[in-house]
Amino acid sequence: MAKVNVGIPQGTRDFGPEVVRKRNYIFDTIRNVFELYGFQPLETPAMENLETLMGKYGEEGDKLIFKILNNGLDSPAKQEQAREDFEKVLKGKNAVGVTERALKYDLTIPFARYVAMNHGQLTFPFKRYQIQPVWRADRPQKGRYREFYQCDADVVGSNSLLNEVELTNIYADVFEKLKIPVEIKINHRKILIGLAELGGGASKAMDITVAIDKLDKIGLSKVKEELVERGLNLSEISTVENYLSISGSNEEKISQAKHLLGSIEAGKKGIEELEGILQYPLATQHADAAGRHADIYRRDSPLIIDFTLARGLDYYTGIIFEVRAKGVQIGSIGGGGRYDDLTGLFGVPNIPGVGISFGVDRIYDVMEELKLFPTGVSTATQVLFFNLGDKESKVALATAQELRRKNVRCEIYHEPAKFDKQFKYAEKKNIPFVVIIGEEEIKNNSCKIKNLTTGQQVEIPLKEISEFFFR
Repeated sequence: MAKVNVGIPQGTRDFGPEVVRKRNYIFDTIRNVFELYGFQPLETPAMENLETLMGKYGEEGDKLIFKILNNGLDSPAKQEQAREDFEKVLKGKNAVGVTERALKYDLTIPFARYVAMNHGQLTFPFKRYQIQPVWRADRPQKGRYREFYQCDADVVGSNSLLNEVELTNIYADVFEKLKIPVEIKINHRKILIGLAELGGGASKAMDITVAIDKLDKIGLSKVKEELVERGLNLSEISTVENYLSISGSNEEKISQAKHLLGSIEAGKKGIEELEGILQYPLATQHADAAGRHADIYRRDSPLIIDFTLARGLDYYTGIIFEVRAKGVQIGSIGGGGRYDDLTGLFGVPNIPGVGISFGVDRIYDVMEELKLFPTGVSTATQVLFFNLGDKESKVALATAQELRRKNVRCEIYHEPAKFDKQFKYAEKKNIPFVVIIGEEEIKNNSCKIKNLTTGQQVEIPLKEISEFFFR
């Protein structure tokens, strides 16, 4: 029999029981906060029609879409056409003879497609959250995978800035509960449009945005080189450089932005909306007895205006978000923004929306590095019942069932074995308690309970075992 090379695709991972439990802790934390803010769950298919996805993420994003080959390409009638179509696909073009579907790149475009298909039955504003995997043909590296989960919350059918305020608070709430110190960065796409108008014309807005979006990765000098390649002259590039040099506190940044862009209508509108968000305190900035909150411009606030934030996706039109963990060298762990006419891409115009996303895989890496997972979060079984024979195991099973009905996670060792073997099993699985019911305990209608963490052992009446685990 030929040797099989066992492995998984690059950029994907298996998750063992301990990792799954830790990830579920993150999912549950995020889901609970979403529910607290009135969001409803939604799921969409793993694949979408290719035309649904293409052209929605900008030229860089389109390159990262995983296309799925059509069935039946081995048909003789289709082979010749398939050869020509493959040539088109290799050049980055679409060819329906070869591929008509693709794995979803994110959750936002499929959500917009869902709203467009179902808008007649939805109650607006429609607030949904979605927790599902997405796929990108990216180069795998630390914190960047080809298959990963996103957790999104979106509101559609409302222009109110209060939605952005609520989403900012969701970020603050979730990361406070996870104990991750973060910076919640915000900017406004209209400010970037104003910058383009100031530096050469609104038609250059996307060129400037895509280049600025790479600032953290390639540095200012490379951004300037890219702007040259995209057709900006030295004067226009100088304007962009002045914009990128804005610094200081939120208040100081606002002041500098007004000085640079305040005469441009788009820039002025963007600055006003940033100021509007800053007028609301975060949920984590608790009020005093008189209902007053801390200074909204305070320097220790996690909410930070970052005018270098661009987020290169085509569909953003207003406030944009990005979250980064402090003290960890990893990319963003959250992001999003307003997209005022995303459903218009699917023939249903004038449904505004805004949403945020959590990058669970990176959040997991951050929590591992900073050792933030609570003790016991990865513990599965809480109680192991020793198996000391047929008669004893029947009593143990009945007792375990009593505890299970009260949500105590139990298991019985699978066969009679020496104490040493069963203790080692419990220790390897980090089971904190073992219960021993032998012949003598059955006679006395009792059980022995040992705490493997402290080493303490007690004997109690069998009828009191439930109370023992709930005292």
